[in-house]
Amino acid sequence: MDGSGLLFAPLRAALDPAIPVITIAYPPDQALDYAQLERLVRAQLPDDRPYVILGESFSGPIAIAIASSHPPNLVGVLLCCSFARNPFPWMSPLGSLVGWLPVNLAPLALLDVMLLGRYSTTELRAALAKSLAPLVVAAMRARLRAVLQIDVIAHLPEVNVPLWYLQARHDRVVPAHAAQLICRHQPATRVIAMDGPHFLLQTRAAECARVISEFMNLPFADRMAALMPQRGKMLI
Repeated sequence: MDGSGLLFAPLRAALDPAIPVITIAYPPDQALDYAQLERLVRAQLPDDRPYVILGESFSGPIAIAIASSHPPNLVGVLLCCSFARNPFPWMSPLGSLVGWLPVNLAPLALLDVMLLGRYSTTELRAALAKSLAPLVVAAMRARLRAVLQIDVIAHLPEVNVPLWYLQARHDRVVPAHAAQLICRHQPATRVIAMDGPHFLLQTRAAECARVISEFMNLPFADRMAALMPQRGKMLI
């Protein structure tokens, strides 16, 4: 949600240095919706080599929408603790009230509990505070409103590259049914569940890096087989 990219530092450090990584940050001072952010991401996709998109949390719908349009060189999509539709549909009618929410007053201690829980460390709390500091209230409200309105379920059957989902078993932000919904509409999805909080890439960086490396090293034959619905399965 912060969109800064700063919180990917643990994952980048754990990844094989031979894997080139592009972190796409969102403007902290602009109130952009999903469509506008998707255009921003598309403009930065590489056009000279194959690549994999990793969509974490808020960014998952963007990754799904891009993949459904079959851009050149895209060979796979990884989602982490994300969703294709507002994970709390009962909150959708509250979209008009987002403009009144004091989002800048959310205590760091509460965010720490929700995002990190028992996996919290001094370093991660400091990184969280640093990532949120530049984010203006209007931008945060726009992103909250976007989550309440988003629904890219119709795009999932159009995704024709391998799709893996990293799921945190102790996620207090995105419920388990968000992954189940994605699997229902794209049965080839493979779910990899790990012990950890919503900030899975930050707290289980080494384990996530191994999964990402495995995904990127899938041979072509396996990638094609992974598109068949009968191969899709959930790992508990």
